[in-house]
Amino acid sequence: MCVYLTAGRKENTVSVDVCSSYLVKHMQTDSCNLYRNLEYICSAMAYRLFEGKQHAASYWKYRISPSDHLMQQVLDFLEKQKGRPFELAVDVGCGSGQGTLLLAKHFASVVGTDVSPAQLEVALQHAKEPNIMYKQCVAEELPLADSSVDLMTAMSAFHWFDRPRFLQEAHRVLKPRGCLALLNYTVDMELSYPDCCSHELNQVCKEFYAALQPYRSPHLGPSSIELYRLAYESLPYPDKEWQECVWVRRLMPLSSFMGLVESFSSYQAMLRDDPQKATNLSQDICQRLMSIMGVTSADTEVVVAVKYFYLLACKPEEA
Repeated sequence: MCVYLTAGRKENTVSVDVCSSYLVKHMQTDSCNLYRNLEYICSAMAYRLFEGKQHAASYWKYRISPSDHLMQQVLDFLEKQKGRPFELAVDVGCGSGQGTLLLAKHFASVVGTDVSPAQLEVALQHAKEPNIMYKQCVAEELPLADSSVDLMTAMSAFHWFDRPRFLQEAHRVLKPRGCLALLNYTVDMELSYPDCCSHELNQVCKEFYAALQPYRSPHLGPSSIELYRLAYESLPYPDKEWQECVWVRRLMPLSSFMGLVESFSSYQAMLRDDPQKATNLSQDICQRLMSIMGVTSADTEVVVAVKYFYLLACKPEEA
C-alpha cells in the first residue's frame, strides 16, 4: 500500500560554525587501529569527490526536500515517543541545507552537519534563521555531547555513511526517548503531463535511469532501500517504524527534473568519465520527453512523482 502526498512550498532559511579536522585527529591514533582508520579516511575522502562547488550549487537548485506533510509524520512520531519541548534537532549530511531549513520552525536550535565545505558554503549563502548552525564534520563523529539531541535526521544521506558507526554515534548523542529519522527517495521518479501518455514518458525516464546504473557507486549496492531496511531490522530499539512507499508529487519545469537527475552521483560519475556521453544522453532524453509532451520548451512544467521511504526509531529510556 502506498501513501500519496502533495508537497507544499518550503521556506528558505539559517548561522555557522566549523568543527575539527577529522584527518589530523585520526592520524594520532594508536598503531593497532591505524590501518582501519586510514581505510575509513580514504573511503570518506572518496565520497567527497561528489561535492565540488558546481555540484553543490546544483544540489541547492534542483534537489528536493521532504514535503511538509512528510516532515509532520516525523514530528508526530517524536511527540508521541518523547513529547515536548523540541529543543535540539541535528540534520546529518545536510548538504546545501534544504532539509535543515524545514526543522528550524519546530526546534529551539538546529545543527546541520556535512563533510563537504562546498555544500556548507552553499547552505550558508541562504542563511536567514538565527536558530540554525552548520558544522563541518563526518557523520560518524559528531561534535555533540552525549544524550543532547531530541531528533537526529539524515535526509538522502544515510546511504553514504559508514552506517554501523553512524548508528552507534546516533545512539550516543540522542537523549533518552530521542528519535532518529532516516529518509530517502528512490531514483525511479515518474512524470505526468496533461493529455499525454504517462507510460510513454516514463519508458523514456526508465531508459535514462538504466543508462546511469553502470555508474552507480558500489558503496550503495544494487538498491538503497535495502540499506535502510537492513538498518531498520538491525536497530535494537523496540519503538520504531518503517514506511517504504510514500509518494510525493511536485510540479516543476522539465528542466528542473533533468537537473535533479543530473545532480545524482551516478550522472556525475558518467560526466567525469565521459562528458560528451553524459551531455548527449541528457539532451537526447530531454528532447524525447518534449516530443512526447508535444512542447518545444524545457521550461514546460510537469508533475514529478517521487517515492519516499523512511525509518523512524526512538532510543529507549534505559539505554
